[in-house]
This record gives sequence, C-alpha cells and structure tokens, in this order.
Amino acid sequence: MKDTEIVKELNKKYGALRKEIGKIIVGQERIIEQLMISILSRGHCLLVGVPGLAKTLIVKSLSEALDLKFSRIQFTPDLMPSDITGTEILESGKDIASKFRFIQGPVFANIILADEINRTPPKTQSALLEAMQEHKVTAAGITYKLEEPFFVLATQNPIEQEGTYPLPEAQLDRFMFNLWLDYPSSEEEMEIIRKTTTSYEYKIETAISGNEIIEFQELLKKVPVADELVKFTVDLVAKTRPMNENSPKFIKDYLNWGAGPRATQYLILAAKAFCIIDGRYSPEIDDIKRAAEPVLRHRLIMNFNAEADNISVLEIIKRIIE
Repeated sequence: MKDTEIVKELNKKYGALRKEIGKIIVGQERIIEQLMISILSRGHCLLVGVPGLAKTLIVKSLSEALDLKFSRIQFTPDLMPSDITGTEILESGKDIASKFRFIQGPVFANIILADEINRTPPKTQSALLEAMQEHKVTAAGITYKLEEPFFVLATQNPIEQEGTYPLPEAQLDRFMFNLWLDYPSSEEEMEIIRKTTTSYEYKIETAISGNEIIEFQELLKKVPVADELVKFTVDLVAKTRPMNENSPKFIKDYLNWGAGPRATQYLILAAKAFCIIDGRYSPEIDDIKRAAEPVLRHRLIMNFNAEADNISVLEIIKRIIE
C-alpha cells in the first residue's frame, strides 16, 4: 500500500475509533485525539484530573478499540519495583534441578495505566523509566523486550497533596504530553447520567489493530517536514529558556528552566501525527501550535515571581506562541 493510501486509511480508521469510544465515553474528544497522537508518535502521556472524570475508563476503552493488551498498575506507597517489572521465583522438585524462573510483571502489556503514579516513592517510579525509554525490562542481568506497540499513561490527582511524591523533572520529561481533564459540560453530564444509571449496554468493536498501529507509526517517520517548520519549532523552544539572550523579558522574569531538545522532537512528531490523522501529508505551523500546550506544560519550571504575580504556565505558553 502506498503512503498516501495509508494516510487515507488512517483518517478513516481514526473516525471509526472515535465512534467506538463514543459508545461509552461522553465528550473528552480533545483528550482522546491527543492520546492517539501520542500512540502514533511512540510517546507516553501524563493525565491530570480530579477523581471521577473517567481517566481509567478512557484508556481501557482505547485499548479495547485498538485491540491491545491492557494492564493497570495502582501505585501505592508500599509498591516495589518488582511489582511493576516482575520477579524471579525458585522452581524445585524431586525430578528437576532447582532453577530460577522470571515471572513477568504488569508492565508486559501494550497499554499500561500507571494510576496515581505520584503515590509511590521515586525508586519505584524509576522502575518505569527503562520500560518507557527503551521499551525493555532488565531483571537479574537478562533483558526482556516489550511487545510493540507500547504506551504508558500515568495519572495524577491534582487535589490530593498529602502522601504524594512529586515526579522528578527527568521522569516528567519522558512523557510526551501532559493532559489536563476538565469537568464535563451540563449537556455532557446529562448524557453520562443517562448512560450510567440505566440498563444501557455497550460493546466496543476493534477499530485499529496492533499491527496497523505499528504500520502507522512507521509512516510517521516518512512524513516530510519543511526546514522552515523545523526552524520555527527550534526557535519556539529556545525562547522558553531564560538563559537564552533572545528570550522575551517575561520568560527571564517568570521561568527558572525552559524546555530541552526532547520538547522540539515531540513537537515535530505531534505535528506529523496531527496532519496524518486529518488526512494531510505535510505538517504546518498550526499543527505545532496545537501540540505546544501539552508538550511544554510540564517542561517549563516557574519561579517565585510567577507565583507572586499569579502567572500560570498556560499563560506563558500562549504568550510565547503569540
């Protein structure tokens, strides 16, 4: 199949995916779109929202519509790294020699939901790092490859601060997107009530297979990007760095640290993914702007001046783009 035909096929299948997820998820179209962009870009997402906004249900429904293996890990203060990656057990018996056997942990799936990731200490949080970055797990000196496609979605609760461990900047940077869920509108909430308090039943059909996801991920590498767009993106990210002499005054006043090169990479990848799910063959500046908020939100470190002047990170991003 030609690349142009694959783009048309993805556009068609993406419409089917939205329809299937819409059977159970009301609203949240933008979040679902950004999750799909992240999967196509081989990225990971950090999802922030108050309890009850269907964070778990969204990712579970997505895994069903994509026909992928889903695994949920509930992060708690006593969770150990081996509870994520797996552990070795000693097998012995009368007729067999004693030997160790590796039992795979829940990280061995296609879509991982790391629920309330900031509830566990950094040592356990870091157990996900190798899997997220390298798509593999090392245990007892042996490396195990994770099945593709592989995608981690971690959730945080913004209102519960007690008993949490903030994610280190190095780990935050490994997430492509930081997505914030909003409350549903009145109409959406009425539709949610109708679906959840009656005998309404749903069955999500497969819209895109795992092999097709891999094919679409490969297509993303071939999407051409104009040099002018790359320069625009590099300049945009460079202007978030206070030590850059060309950065605006408000950046120097309100930021301690700006975004690194990984932000530039993710902006370009997201722009490519946005254009192909729209049925286009080349990304534009507007695609970079669509991706700027979720890519930069967790990479800009605000200082005390910003807090004192009640300046939010979203305001900073909007002013940079303008």
